[in-house]
Amino acid sequence: MDTTKHDINTLFAQLGLPNTEAEIDAFIASHAISDTTLLQDAPFWDEAQQHFIAESLAVDGDWSEVIDELDSRLRQNN
Repeated sequence: MDTTKHDINTLFAQLGLPNTEAEIDAFIASHAISDTTLLQDAPFWDEAQQHFIAESLAVDGDWSEVIDELDSRLRQNN
């Protein structure tokens, strides 16, 4: 049973990215995606990150809501 807290900080940790609030804000401020780009297809992800995002969304898993939050925040920079 997965008891991991699913929030933006743990998502960034899961993706192998720095995960403090300041580091997350800096990442989001320096990355953006267009309305026509799927989140998992953004050019700044590596293959493992792309796979994790795509798989999580495909199965509408525990991470989906947090991934949707990240998607929304990245599109606000556009």
